[in-house]
Amino acid sequence: MSAYDSNNPFAKILRGEFPCYKVYENDHVLAFLDIMPRCPGHALVIPKAPARNILDISPEDFAHVARAARTIARAAMTAFKADGITLQQFSEPAGGQVVFHLHVHVMPRHEGVALLPPASRKEAAKVLEENASKLVAALK
Repeated sequence: MSAYDSNNPFAKILRGEFPCYKVYENDHVLAFLDIMPRCPGHALVIPKAPARNILDISPEDFAHVARAARTIARAAMTAFKADGITLQQFSEPAGGQVVFHLHVHVMPRHEGVALLPPASRKEAAKVLEENASKLVAALK
């Protein structure tokens, strides 16, 4: 397994070098919308601690990610009137990981509606802003 690269896109988001559509933050995690969502409301939860993936994150830091993913999932059910939630986490290239900073995908799902293929299209900024607002409102 390779070492953590502090120049990955999510590390740059944490440092404020790249923008994001933030929906949740605490001392340990940041959650923001995926700019290439597989469904409306598709969010990513990342640790603030530098961790390549589930194989090198501390159990304590992963627990913070898991708790935040649950928080986002519950809010997404309300915000997007979802029928269910899909959580995904990929580790290493063979496991499907593309960005090498641990992240959990939280995707609100609707019965009979398939997910879009991964990285198939970039969502319009206006739609992302509206979806972020819905999710933030549901978190209150």
